Amino acid sequence: MAPSSKIQSLVFTVRRQKAELIRPSKSTPHEIKYLSDIDDQEGLRFQIPVIQFYRCCDPSMKGKDPVKIIREAISETLVFYYPLAGRLKQAQNRKLFVDCNSEGFGEALQPPFPCLEELLYDVPGSTGVLDCPLLLIQVTRLLCGGFIFALRLNHTMSDAAGLVQFMTAVGEIARGAKSPSIAPVWQRQLLNSRNPPRVTCTHLEYDDVPDIKGTIIPLDDMVHRSFFFGHKEISALKTLIPPHMKNFSTFEVLTACLWRCRTIALQPDPEEEVRILCIVNARAKFNPPLPVGYYGNAFAFPVAVTTAGKLCKNPLAYALQLVMKAKSDVTEEYMKSLADLMVIKGRPHFTVVRSYLVSDVRGAGFGEVDFGWGKPVYGGPAKGGVGAIPGVASFYIPFVNENGEKGVVVPICLPGFAMKTFVNELNKVLKIETGQSFTTKKSFITSAL
Repeated sequence: MAPSSKIQSLVFTVRRQKAELIRPSKSTPHEIKYLSDIDDQEGLRFQIPVIQFYRCCDPSMKGKDPVKIIREAISETLVFYYPLAGRLKQAQNRKLFVDCNSEGFGEALQPPFPCLEELLYDVPGSTGVLDCPLLLIQVTRLLCGGFIFALRLNHTMSDAAGLVQFMTAVGEIARGAKSPSIAPVWQRQLLNSRNPPRVTCTHLEYDDVPDIKGTIIPLDDMVHRSFFFGHKEISALKTLIPPHMKNFSTFEVLTACLWRCRTIALQPDPEEEVRILCIVNARAKFNPPLPVGYYGNAFAFPVAVTTAGKLCKNPLAYALQLVMKAKSDVTEEYMKSLADLMVIKGRPHFTVVRSYLVSDVRGAGFGEVDFGWGKPVYGGPAKGGVGAIPGVASFYIPFVNENGEKGVVVPICLPGFAMKTFVNELNKVLKIETGQSFTTKKSFITSAL
């Protein structure tokens, strides 16, 4: 359920082949394609890692090389997704565009397993945002016959839904399809600012908040741990909410709990403002909805703001109301106003001072990506706390624990001093209902994940 007391270290040997560039298998247009005004905001200018673990359980795939099959499938898929083989450039006013030059992207190959730095090797010259490969993919063969597919994406190109769409296309072609079942749609102009731009909604998530008291999380003592929430834990949280509050989701009540526990653990001044930012997919908020196949960033960071004292002293229902209100703020007009704000304010970063960001990828489909060996044992974000400011973000990832129970696993990244308090706070909230402490459960996932 939370950190187990004993984690056995794995010993392994790595043989890494030289990195290579994978190019589209056929000629593709050499053109300039501009990103949307949602894509190129400062808060998305980083690389995000994803990892998929596959068993060799299909007899028909025995003896087949996943490296060769996936390499060829990627090359063919890039014919349809050719902007991903280009390079990102920056124009006037920090506007980003893709130079679709078919340069390709890196793929490093290796056998066995297990820390993230070995499974997703930083090929020299590949980690920048501009003029670097937009995707880095590494396939690791395992001696047992399985393999690990690890990927690093320049987040300005796609959100989780867009990335899964690309990965699914690679899987379909790897299994013999001639083209993706969903044709990719660029059309980034759909999320561009209006002319003239005009901010019509409140966007507190982009407030310029000075870090007067040095409350941005320190980077020299970070601890990564993952926590599993199954039916018992979620039910325990729901019993803490008054009966008159209805129609809230698992995401909302879990977010309220984690925000509150995390704030208590970090011990900010009671009078200081704290923020929770929720990733909201806006594809269906438009009328008509964004076209099927659109693989750009199509989400917002709606925010709830209160003081640390109010958040920590009030019941969980107080935080839940704030989270529910923030999510409901996202509309088509909100997205248009957001694009306008990006242009007017120079594409700012969302507020990170005393902020916590959560992204629910349970419905993104990482666990459904099949390259021919079936569904992954695990599929999704490789770790929490990613982004320009480590420790700010967590993901909600679908997971089945060692007892076969379905639930959600949440990677948390906190300074060492705060992690212990965080676990204690979760115990206070849940131990009466579950009868077990987070510190005695064994659902902990090691820091590389």
